[in-house]
Amino acid sequence: MVSELGVSTQVEGAQEALYAYWAGLRRGGRLPSRADIRPCEIKSLLPMLSLTEVSGDSRFRIRLAGTGLFGVYGAEITGRTLPEVYAGAAAEYWRRELGAIVTDRQPAIGVHSLGWRGAPHLSVLWMRLPLAANGEDVDMILGYDVVLGGERAGGFLSGIRAA
Repeated sequence: MVSELGVSTQVEGAQEALYAYWAGLRRGGRLPSRADIRPCEIKSLLPMLSLTEVSGDSRFRIRLAGTGLFGVYGAEITGRTLPEVYAGAAAEYWRRELGAIVTDRQPAIGVHSLGWRGAPHLSVLWMRLPLAANGEDVDMILGYDVVLGGERAGGFLSGIRAA
């Protein structure tokens, strides 16, 4: 899918690296946990990473957002819930996508327009990877986002510059 969007090989490689890292943490079909992730092992990806907490009532709160995501969302989103970050249909889109990851216990990738932020010429290429403290029940989701449609910045097709 990523290649079909015409994104740079650097973006594609970053997503593949994160997926391979996550898959390497799985043991016997069990999902990795947040505790399994060692930030020093994925240092170059940190600016565009997020961790979203899943609560029992299907609510989602962004527990951690990399510094590069400030430019995507135009504000600090750490600690905020979906309705506090996204407007209307965008909040529902993310509720559906994240809910499917929780239910299916499978990674997901997609593209979402930033039209809700007044930037319909930009989209976010996203990847979400489920995490589970007990190896079974998804309680956290690891995310990686890249903006598409903006200027080339540091080798990424992005409207922001990653550190």
